[in-house]
Amino acid sequence: MTERDSQKDRQTLAVRSGQDRTAEGEHSDPIFATSSFVFKDAAQAAARFSESEPGNVYSRFTNPTVRAFEKRLAGLESASYGIATASGMSAILLLVLGLLRDGDHVVCSAQVFGSTVSLFTKILPRFGIGVDFVPVSDTQAWKSALSKKTRLLFLETPSNPLCEIGDIRTLAELAHNANSLLVVDNVYCTPVLQRPLEIGADVVVHSATKYLDGQGRCVGGALVTNNEKIHESLFRALRTAGPSMSPFNAWVFHKGLETLPIRMRAHSENAAALAEWLSCHAGVKKVYYPGLTTHPGHQLAKTQQEGFGGIVSFEVNGARTEAWRVIDSTRLLSITANLGDVKTTITHPSSTTHARITAEQRAAAGIGENLVRVAVGLESVADISADLARGLDQITT
Repeated sequence: MTERDSQKDRQTLAVRSGQDRTAEGEHSDPIFATSSFVFKDAAQAAARFSESEPGNVYSRFTNPTVRAFEKRLAGLESASYGIATASGMSAILLLVLGLLRDGDHVVCSAQVFGSTVSLFTKILPRFGIGVDFVPVSDTQAWKSALSKKTRLLFLETPSNPLCEIGDIRTLAELAHNANSLLVVDNVYCTPVLQRPLEIGADVVVHSATKYLDGQGRCVGGALVTNNEKIHESLFRALRTAGPSMSPFNAWVFHKGLETLPIRMRAHSENAAALAEWLSCHAGVKKVYYPGLTTHPGHQLAKTQQEGFGGIVSFEVNGARTEAWRVIDSTRLLSITANLGDVKTTITHPSSTTHARITAEQRAAAGIGENLVRVAVGLESVADISADLARGLDQITT
């Protein structure tokens, strides 16, 4: 982020940053739908490939539309560097490829996305990288899990799907004292509600598929950092391995960022209202939302977030049968595992997002058969509540 950009409000950055107008004078951002770029002569081609001259080379790792999205997202995260990837999971894979090697060790919060758990437990060990999982909010457990081989602390806060809160500032200090890096998955909050780099994190991970787009149109991911060495390592891995974002998807995400501040505030307002309503329903056993004063991470969330986000999870009275009844009784909500959409979505984490991990891993993460996750959209809260009531009203205490 430039010094000039750092003086602007985030809502302005979301709309204006990252665009470099061409000679055509376009007002909206163009899509550079090209796989390669033409050089004025052989000498320039050689200079570009050797990186002695900056400029576009090949869209696997240099494309103006992708670069515009990277710059805008980095600006919103108070970051100097951004790298866009083909998906959120490919962003995490790129992180591993760029920063870890055989013999390294990772400490990860137990409460992360199911595919992240699968990547860390089923793939990383094949390359000699060890992983230990700890409760996201238990600082002592993080400290105890550290070893001389630890190079990365990875957490998702708020966590998926129980919205547990990890102490970013404390974990950053713990990581740095152990000569390690702290990586934060910021998918739930986005830079509108939380900026981990400002409170000590070294790298922030995004699934652009979620709120950054906001309308469920494309798949993509991103990494942002202020560390030049980290960026160089990640860029080298991207250039070689090629988990690249397409120019069209980058354009969609770039435009999605323009409305991100407005949408995140609206998502948070709707989610808070729905969480309060669910807390009073007889068919609901427990509600997980950091905006509730009863949530154990409420006070910590207030110190490191500027809002509580749009995800509400709740346990119904009963088990899988009752949870599915609530989901299947909806007529308005979309039954899909995606989140961050303007349309409210609902899913059963135990059998969808976290189905591929073991029952023991689900239990460690607190994901029971009676848990339902709702990604609250921008419809009327009254209509969302009425739709959930169709099934909840059938459940007795």
